[in-house]
Amino acid sequence: MDTENDMTRFVLDNRLVEARDVPPTTTLLQYLRDTLGRYGTKEGCAEGDCGACTVVLGELEGDNIAYRAVNSCIRFLPTVDGKEVVTAESLSCRNQPLHPVQQAMVDHHASQCGFCTPGFVMSLFDVYLNQPDAGRREVVDALAGNLCRCTGYRPIIDAGCSMQKYPATQNWNRADAQSEARKQRLRSIQRQHSHEKINEFVAPRSLAELADRYKQQPDALLLAGGTDIGLWVTKQLRELPSMIYLGEVAELKQIRETAGALEIGAAVRLVDAYTALVARYPMLEELYLRFASPPIRNSGTFCGNIANGSPIGDSMPVLIALGATLKLRCGSETRELALDEFYLGYQKNALQAGEFVEAVSIPLPRPDCVIASYKISKRNDQDISAVCGAYAFEIRDGQIAAARIAYGGMAAIPMRAVNTESLLVGKDWCLATIEAALPGLARDYAPLSDMRASAAYRLKVAQNLLKRVYLEIAEPEIPCRVGQVSGAPS
Repeated sequence: MDTENDMTRFVLDNRLVEARDVPPTTTLLQYLRDTLGRYGTKEGCAEGDCGACTVVLGELEGDNIAYRAVNSCIRFLPTVDGKEVVTAESLSCRNQPLHPVQQAMVDHHASQCGFCTPGFVMSLFDVYLNQPDAGRREVVDALAGNLCRCTGYRPIIDAGCSMQKYPATQNWNRADAQSEARKQRLRSIQRQHSHEKINEFVAPRSLAELADRYKQQPDALLLAGGTDIGLWVTKQLRELPSMIYLGEVAELKQIRETAGALEIGAAVRLVDAYTALVARYPMLEELYLRFASPPIRNSGTFCGNIANGSPIGDSMPVLIALGATLKLRCGSETRELALDEFYLGYQKNALQAGEFVEAVSIPLPRPDCVIASYKISKRNDQDISAVCGAYAFEIRDGQIAAARIAYGGMAAIPMRAVNTESLLVGKDWCLATIEAALPGLARDYAPLSDMRASAAYRLKVAQNLLKRVYLEIAEPEIPCRVGQVSGAPS
């Protein structure tokens, strides 16, 4: 095999790094620390929760470089091939002024023991490059994945809100980040053919090649964002089979609006997919902002979350309620399947050997629809749901013409409440109808008790959330950020 094709190449501090003979399950964090001596990037949780390992990746997208904060502790090294890596050490050179992000942290006394500080700096550096007009809300959202708060919240947030006021340094100002020299360095290492590491890892460059390889090797592991699979290695210490990486297939990175639907490809990141979804369904914004953390959303993929099929995954209930369908591919053959028919049991789905999710198609809003979704968890930011409910009603002439209700956290799979739906359809759109249908949820679900919630709590919350949908429409003066609605009848 061509040795150049076998190694991983990326740019770090304007220099080309060539990683040879490195196992494909080596994380970027491990390589930065153990091989390159970048000790500012820390390992705290090794599962993408604490943010101490945060770095920024730069990737060519059209004529610009897109910079995104990611968790290096669960990012496999081959997936940064052809990209630029920025660590806390990159921001300022020895005997030169600190970068505005770093200086703001110093001036606002936003560091104490220092272990978590580089991760905060890199999360704020993402904001510095991408959101020059960011206010407090944007800063707080950006820091949702940095959990250590040994100095408290205020000094770190103050640093983030003031960093744009500092004079730009020569290194890593916004113009420098988009310089032609940086773009040319990345162009020079872009591959024309698949990146392959001796049958352990392959990154196809086209959809046809991906489909053909997976059909021939159905026991291989499909790798997209790796935000779940990374934990198999770092926490469960699994030995993984050969991997086929979706992240270099251009056809799978597309978001397009077709007749009456939004189609999102299998390699589209969560951040991009939810941005497109929220643009059509603004009431889903809070669900999006509470989905994991920015570094996770910058690595993970929308369809990966769907294919993973966790019973507590936050994407699936709302997609089921909206009537989403999947495009499944095996070789050159494709078929469509409703998302609510995809999940067969705990960690079981309808995929056949060699078949994978190519895209998800989501119906666009209709004027007679009422949409709402709610996430209930112990912590507001970056927490796993106890219950996640989603609701889509068609209201015509004061009656419920159609209803789709789905919950996560209530069963072994995300699933619809078909008994409850049947009690609502054809009835008047009123509180009495909703209350009469609440017992149907006990027939739809038999939730479990676990560390997040008891079965009784889950059932009661599910019933109350259904009631809440109606109350927010009938009593719009009641303040509630989560349950905004679209197309509510007057």
